[in-house]
Amino acid sequence: MVFNRRSKNITQGVARSPNRSMYYALGYQEENFDKPMIGVANGHSTITPCNAGLQRLADAAVEATKKSDANPQIFGTPTISDGMSMGTEGMKYSLVSREVIVVCVETAVQAQWMDGVVVRRL
Repeated sequence: MVFNRRSKNITQGVARSPNRSMYYALGYQEENFDKPMIGVANGHSTITPCNAGLQRLADAAVEATKKSDANPQIFGTPTISDGMSMGTEGMKYSLVSREVIVVCVETAVQAQWMDGVVVRRL
């Protein structure tokens, strides 16, 4: 069974040699190109206590992805805290930020042809 149905579009064949060269620059080896690419959306930041501990969870997701014989691809997401911005104009961005985060995750997954994604947000 093929588990890299999407990512093979950017890792397989002669026409994708330039794509693979980018992955080689990241430390990938030839055997990695038959494995699925799994995105790890990381909301870690130090601008709010809500997200300050998320790096540990992203690291755990990366390790679990590797143990599952897949390639983790970590990318960041915006961080907005309504607790930090309450009572200010910034509060208006709290609910909107949820849509922005979803669009950022979808954009990364679709543009990079990932086979799946792990998302964790408190």
